[in-house]
Amino acid sequence: MNALRNKVSLIGRLGRDPETIAFDSGKSVTKFSMATHQRYKQKNGDWDEQVQWHNINAWGPLGDKMREALEKGSKVMVEGRLLHQTYETKEGERKNRTIVEANEFLLLTKPFTPEEAE
Repeated sequence: MNALRNKVSLIGRLGRDPETIAFDSGKSVTKFSMATHQRYKQKNGDWDEQVQWHNINAWGPLGDKMREALEKGSKVMVEGRLLHQTYETKEGERKNRTIVEANEFLLLTKPFTPEEAE
């Protein structure tokens, strides 16, 4: 491995429809959340599931494609890089958040609706 990289790959389901914000500069960003799940066995033998929520940002044409192709419940693979941000709330409290800045995606399945079964 010759280079140090910031790369993440996630497979999960969208928690909400993608939303696009357009800026005066002409740039746009599409945002959505997605959940990943991991099952594990506890010491007592019971199975448990851990759900992690991830905030995804996609800029420009990639974001436009994601907004058109994805909707709440879609199963998707997203690749990108992690961005750690620190910000201050109105009350003066410092907060941290991690965002995945997407550079590639693959739609795995669309959400199933009862009307499709008919």
